[in-house]
Amino acid sequence: MSMSATCPHVHEISGLREPKLSQSIHREECTQCFDSQDGPKGIDVCLVCFNGSCLDSDRHHTRNHALRSGHSFTLNVKRTPKKKISNRADGEEPPAKMKKLAINEEREEDKYEHATVFKCWKCDMQDGKEVAIDVANTKRLTDGIMLSLSSARQSEVKAWEEEITACEHTLCLEQLQSGSIPQEAHCASCELTSNLWLCLTCGALGCGRAQFGGTGGNGHALAHFNATQHPVCVKLGTITPEGGADVYCYACNDARVDPELVNHLSGFGINVAAQKKTEKSMTELQIEQNLLFDFSLTAEDGSALQPIFGAGATGLSNLGNSCYMASVIQTLFSLPLFQIRYYGKGPSGTDSPYVSPTAAAHWENCTQALPADCLECQMYKLADGLLSGRYSKPHSDHEQAPTDALAHPTPEHTPWQAGLKPAGFKALVGKGHAEFATMRQQDAEEFFSHLLTVLRRFNHSNTRGVSGQFEPTESFAFGLEQRLQCQSCHRFRYRVDTMDVLSLGVPAHELADGEADTGAGEQEAGTIGAPDESGPGKKRYRSVSLEQCLNLLLGLSGQEALEYQCEGGCGKVNAVRQMQFATFPDILVLHAKKFQLVNWVPTKLDIPVILPENDELHLDNYLGHGLQSGEVELPDSSNTSGPSQPEVDVEALSQLEAMGFPTVSCQNALIATGNAGAEVAMEWLIMHMEDPDINVPIQTAGSGSGNAPEPPAEQVAMLADMGFTNAQAKKALRETDGNVERAVEWLFNHPDDNGEDNSPATSSSETKKAPPGSSRLPARYRLKAFISHKGPSVHSGHYVAHIRMPRSDAMDVDGAVSDWVLFNDEKVVRADETSVRDLKKLAYMYVFERE
Repeated sequence: MSMSATCPHVHEISGLREPKLSQSIHREECTQCFDSQDGPKGIDVCLVCFNGSCLDSDRHHTRNHALRSGHSFTLNVKRTPKKKISNRADGEEPPAKMKKLAINEEREEDKYEHATVFKCWKCDMQDGKEVAIDVANTKRLTDGIMLSLSSARQSEVKAWEEEITACEHTLCLEQLQSGSIPQEAHCASCELTSNLWLCLTCGALGCGRAQFGGTGGNGHALAHFNATQHPVCVKLGTITPEGGADVYCYACNDARVDPELVNHLSGFGINVAAQKKTEKSMTELQIEQNLLFDFSLTAEDGSALQPIFGAGATGLSNLGNSCYMASVIQTLFSLPLFQIRYYGKGPSGTDSPYVSPTAAAHWENCTQALPADCLECQMYKLADGLLSGRYSKPHSDHEQAPTDALAHPTPEHTPWQAGLKPAGFKALVGKGHAEFATMRQQDAEEFFSHLLTVLRRFNHSNTRGVSGQFEPTESFAFGLEQRLQCQSCHRFRYRVDTMDVLSLGVPAHELADGEADTGAGEQEAGTIGAPDESGPGKKRYRSVSLEQCLNLLLGLSGQEALEYQCEGGCGKVNAVRQMQFATFPDILVLHAKKFQLVNWVPTKLDIPVILPENDELHLDNYLGHGLQSGEVELPDSSNTSGPSQPEVDVEALSQLEAMGFPTVSCQNALIATGNAGAEVAMEWLIMHMEDPDINVPIQTAGSGSGNAPEPPAEQVAMLADMGFTNAQAKKALRETDGNVERAVEWLFNHPDDNGEDNSPATSSSETKKAPPGSSRLPARYRLKAFISHKGPSVHSGHYVAHIRMPRSDAMDVDGAVSDWVLFNDEKVVRADETSVRDLKKLAYMYVFERE
């Protein structure tokens, strides 16, 4: 039968165009759920906008897209794996070794077979009508779809490639000396003969910093830079005949390219063409580290932890250093408020007391042309994927997913889940961010804060006035009261900052070899180290209680003395500052800061933190009460006119500069920490090294108005697109020195400010918005989840999440009760009590629910 007889809309095909290289082709997976091209019905790709949608009979995502968009033609794509014929033939070259932090291109056609069907939805709006492919245009469109990079692959390749470039120090390198390097050379300051770095300025040889999982080092190359300021060095043993090598610039604190490396090395008698690589590069070491860091999946008796399947027990596949994101996502969607908001019902199917539009209802009013570009759609998609149980099944084409929540563990031979691949969500949330747009490992706490900011921005700019609609991100927000007393005039200044995370410093007391731990954990049996991380030479630290950490920040022991410019006219005097809760959140997130600068590298310390009995927190004693009767308040410095520059502790600034941090970064750190000293500022610097505005000077709020220049029109437009007025946008940008991210936060914190310079939000402290959260007592919390990290730094290694599940859904096979479930990427298992006890002490983030 001819096509024209089959489909009366054949004439419309000539108007369709194959995709451009810059367009995303969503052929792997539905953009509204996790049904994929590997399913029995495949995925329909729209031939106009290239959206991918499923053919599920209950969800009707393809039909709904056709009705909403008016796009009538799709290409159905189904993928099946090819049978493996044999191993590598004799004499065939082995696969190339990974030499750079990048995606190795892998031909999909070598692994899979694809079946495609051309369909017209005007002919059949229920299921789409198959159209015979006998027109040249259809082959052109089919080839365009199938030969293009899929959207997920496009994002991966773009994000994974780690671009190493030249810098001013390598481009303008001046060599002061030359001369041959002895073949049996060692570090000039010790006897190490490996991990040696050659200074390209003077030829000095120094050992590098100790490499986790690699060779030793004493940091003498860095010491040479500190003494001479010679910035560029090359690692001996990594030089290849092609002119490649590990080149590092200490001034930039990053890996660099030296375009003249061959000439620079020849001055020291090194013939590049004759070199042979004998040591691992930094990239190879990083890749090996991230592959080796993992958490044990065996119980105390050596038996394998049992995988579980069902609603709420769905794993997330690692997209490449994405475990930080997976652990945060799993934790968020274990919270009832997030389940209600994005899935429509809470634990055990409880109905929502709030108005929470369904995914289908949202899509009818969604302002984005494609679900892949809508954060709300992607949150609905994640909720459905994680909570429905639809995708929580053993990785087998013939297995059916259990439908009951946390079904009984399957036999030991059952494979793990394939895991969902939230590539679209990651690309959308990380878009435009210097770090989260990449495939590098990131800090889970930083991602958590970033995700809350992104969700709030989206929700604010897309609110449609739905009565009763709530945002679960607000459950984390609370007010932190800062009470400062001038020691000269004895007057007080109170300030309340809105926070989502309470960061706790953890005191480090290293134990000597053989010394017993007499700290907070002395009464506990068992090892205090994380599984597989103990060993000879590993540093051990005295355990501390979580209550001790809270007291150091919020209790009487947390009072700190600092230099202070008194607004009451006392000049620069001593002051005492104390922090307490102004309000309590519904969900309390604690961030355990366990870092130390070792050889200029922020290194994580495995300090055991002991939680209270039954994992319960009682915070009544940490509630602040604001200005008390008899206390006299200091004048509000924000009401003073004219520009002013923030003052910093000069001595602390000098100490930080001596450590090698840039001056502006040091000033920002001291201002952000209230001039609390060099140590506190250094911790802040370590946690914010990757912030895009770390080297942007901060001005006080008073300097943002008055004679400040008009903010850029594009920044004003960006904020206006979120639903703010031009006047509000301009004022927010002036108050935050033109920083868009801070301007958004400022607008959220000043919702009643109409943008006028004399508006109440800035002219009177009496009209300040009440902080989020509640000051009601008692303030009791119980641990819901914790995120653990394994590795030397939060920017490398591996993250997992432990989540407390309802007891009725967490019954072990032997009848013993286990409250905890471990989410390790795509692996979801019941956690045994011993591993929970040990890892809980070394957790990086704790999530408590208010009782």
